[in-house]
Amino acid sequence: MFTDVTFERPMMLVLLGLVPLIWWRWRRQHRHAAIRFSSLENLRQQGRTWAVRVRFIIPLLRTFAVIIMVVCLARPQKGDEETRIVSEGIAIQLLVDRSGSMRALDFHIDGERVNRLEAIKSVATQFVQGEKDAGLAGRADDLIGMITFAAYADSRCPLTLDHAYLIDTLQQTKLIAREDAREEDGTAIGDAIALGVLRMKDMTKRREALSTNRIKSKVLVLLTDGEQTKGDLTPQQGADLAKAEGIKIYTIGVGSRGVVPVPTIDPFGREELGKAEFPLDETTLTEVAETTGGEYFRATNTETLRNIYARIDELEKTATEEKRYLQHAEMATQWVSIGTWNYPPLLLLALACLAVEVLLVNTRFRKVP
Repeated sequence: MFTDVTFERPMMLVLLGLVPLIWWRWRRQHRHAAIRFSSLENLRQQGRTWAVRVRFIIPLLRTFAVIIMVVCLARPQKGDEETRIVSEGIAIQLLVDRSGSMRALDFHIDGERVNRLEAIKSVATQFVQGEKDAGLAGRADDLIGMITFAAYADSRCPLTLDHAYLIDTLQQTKLIAREDAREEDGTAIGDAIALGVLRMKDMTKRREALSTNRIKSKVLVLLTDGEQTKGDLTPQQGADLAKAEGIKIYTIGVGSRGVVPVPTIDPFGREELGKAEFPLDETTLTEVAETTGGEYFRATNTETLRNIYARIDELEKTATEEKRYLQHAEMATQWVSIGTWNYPPLLLLALACLAVEVLLVNTRFRKVP
């Protein structure tokens, strides 16, 4: 518990040898009567009060005070070793499809049927924060941002180390509302990739201007369940832009093959469970990934989606360098933590002992003369 406490001037502890002088002086004072009587027999018959019995507390307090002050002269120091992980991090931009087809209920979480977007939210959260059971270490040292897209691409979260904000933004992401489907539904994969590349370029310029830690690599993780139906740029054009900037793209095709259950609205405005099939352009997604040196994966259920994230986690490792710092706290004048306890400055304890001694000597333990 106290193994990390050291003394800057340990030779001062030799002064502790003077502590017995306090008790020697106190005992010597008791040998001299202050008032002389012809006989003390009557006084002895009265017995000793509790105040007389505990009078030794006076020299005891003074002893504690002297011991503590001698220890303070030796300058005890509490060493707190801090480990700082300096990382050559990775910038990761999540490109999340929120088009109407992501409403399909072909994924399960804890035995309950969920839509594709909810499955992505769950596993992406584990990817960012870490999940031991899923083999995900987390990306604590990486800049992560998020772009969502349907007919249009939107930057929802900038590249940041504030992962709590990122996760909160991710959890608030919603599918395209049915009433907005005519104007906003669709899949603009190329535009989403281009926006991700633009955000990466902006981040790189800012970090270079600030001379902050270097970015080891830049990665886009594209999650979609469809094919390009909207947008100004094709997926391949987006991939070419990413390649020119040295950005790697991992593409994930989300959803089961064939007909899948989908919630629909009947003519009376009631929700019912229907069925539909959504085409997935795996050829284009594969080409996009290969163009940039990434990989294409197919996620047909929550478990495979989690395994894909674990694979990306394994491929994109953050280079780290461990630096250790040893900080010393002066126990004589500073509050320190040892184990689960916080200790006040030692000089404060010494002053407290002397204050209590003075108070007792001048009140309950006062002597006359």
